[in-house]
Amino acid sequence: MSKYKITLNGKAYELDVELMDGSAPVEAPKAAPKAAPAPLSAAPKAAAPVAGGAGSVNAPMPGTILRVNKNVGDTVAAGESVVVLEAMKMENDINAPKAGKIKSIAVAQGQTVAAGEFLFEVE
Repeated sequence: MSKYKITLNGKAYELDVELMDGSAPVEAPKAAPKAAPAPLSAAPKAAAPVAGGAGSVNAPMPGTILRVNKNVGDTVAAGESVVVLEAMKMENDINAPKAGKIKSIAVAQGQTVAAGEFLFEVE
């Protein structure tokens, strides 16, 4: 019998592995403790956002900024495109979450962003 230690989702488990050639009795496997399910989120946090208010928008996926449609101080309507993000050869409009003024923009055209990276904030 061989013992192995594996780590799955940050939790360590010990395994006993036995060669099944029919010469030795086999014990019933012990139930491994269940790992807690990972919380679901729209975007993993790859980078800490610069601002964390309700109007804060982070990248939903990694990609390249194709266009920045607004400037700091511009007024936007809820759902209006502020940034265009190219990911997997598709253009994705990143829209304002609410109506207001653009408080800050942290990206520029041609910049590569990670999933969860802060893009802009609407106040």
